[in-house]
Amino acid sequence: MPQTIIFDDALAGLLAQEQPSQEQLVCLLGATGGDLIAAADRVRQQHVGDAVWLRGLIEFSSYCHHNCCYCGLRSGNKKAGRYRLSPAEILAAVQQVVAAGLGTVVLQSGEDAWWTTARLVELVQEIKKQYPQLAITLSVGERSYADYAALRQAGADRYLLRFETSNPELYAKLHPGTTLAQRLDCLYHLQQLGYEVGSGCLVGLPGQTLADLANDLLLIRRLRLPMVGIGPFIPHPETPLAGATAGDVPLTLKMLALTRLLLPASNIPVTTALATLDGGGRQNGWHAGANVVMPNATPSVYWQQYELYPDKAQLGDSLQYSLATLVEQITAAGRYVGQGPGSALARKEYNHAEHTAQ
Repeated sequence: MPQTIIFDDALAGLLAQEQPSQEQLVCLLGATGGDLIAAADRVRQQHVGDAVWLRGLIEFSSYCHHNCCYCGLRSGNKKAGRYRLSPAEILAAVQQVVAAGLGTVVLQSGEDAWWTTARLVELVQEIKKQYPQLAITLSVGERSYADYAALRQAGADRYLLRFETSNPELYAKLHPGTTLAQRLDCLYHLQQLGYEVGSGCLVGLPGQTLADLANDLLLIRRLRLPMVGIGPFIPHPETPLAGATAGDVPLTLKMLALTRLLLPASNIPVTTALATLDGGGRQNGWHAGANVVMPNATPSVYWQQYELYPDKAQLGDSLQYSLATLVEQITAAGRYVGQGPGSALARKEYNHAEHTAQ
């Protein structure tokens, strides 16, 4: 069957919410992305409207006991600048997020043994005590079911844990001492506990194929993720993948677009990695179906020390400056800033027509 027919049939099937095959997804990923991205933008507008939701990101520890081959925070990187925010510093940063009018805070770190579940529980409880309407998203790696349950009971609303690749062999190669099965078990546990779960993949990992990326999309659909994070791989000089080629920006945008078509009502952020490789990455990501962005609310003295990859894009030297720049970019893209926590689970309660009538 000619590729043009496969493309047209595959795109029509996605728009009808049919289950795609791996072959169809590979075809869509290998084709020019214009029609695909335009379709994703239409589906985004129909299902989640024109709001772009802002999440205040606090990167509170750069310590990590894992040694993942692509990550600048890996334990084997002896040149990494390590820091760990105190609970008081984190609470001060959260206060800045709330003062800026954001409805969600994202607490992200490496897998830092100092931050035990007991300490995290105390932190989450204090944040909820002070700001009960604030949605709390955690991104602190793999933990036990009991740990996740304790954090959920303390008040955590969401959890981010990317699976990075659905290829078990590639996963094991890039994550020494761990397996894809362990990561998926964690995601299932989080879902069982009632978290709004976010996951996703990297695009352009060495050894990754279009078939792998198609399988990543099929896994994302199977998990029915309310949040999906997809960004390009960027090599770090202090990792085994230092000499590898960075992920392809157009391919990343097609992955975003396909995710929007597969999960029309999910929240999809534009990653900092995409903005790092592409000066117009945020705007291009929003046009490809994304509807979330995470401005950095970490104290600026630590920004460059949380180095997953080098030279990450920053919007300014403060949260306030970053937000002003983002609002300009969002408005220029024909979108507006969403108000509140912006949960994908409550998406139908947010009426775009009511917003524009106000």
